[in-house]
Amino acid sequence: MADIDLTASAAARVAAIAARQGKPAMLRLSVDGGGCAGFQYKFGLAEAADAEDVIAERDGVTLVVDNVSLDLVRGCSVDYVESLGGAAFRVENPNAASGCGCGTSFSI
Repeated sequence: MADIDLTASAAARVAAIAARQGKPAMLRLSVDGGGCAGFQYKFGLAEAADAEDVIAERDGVTLVVDNVSLDLVRGCSVDYVESLGGAAFRVENPNAASGCGCGTSFSI
């Protein structure tokens, strides 16, 4: 199993955002302390991968995760979901013991 994965839906959304902003189609996922459950996911477009980053690619889009964050998201899949409540990147994290209602925070 890959360390991290990016769904086709997420890849398409990253490609669209990057094209609009004139940036590389590269999404960085990191984990910060905080949020309502202990840790929170952070997403942002990246200009380049660092030497120690773990990389996943799909449909010409790159997902990068730093080594420290990887310990908390190993085995995860990043998806892009549109619903009545809005649209957002979601992390399907098999390591999370619990999450929160907003879907951006988790605990191990």
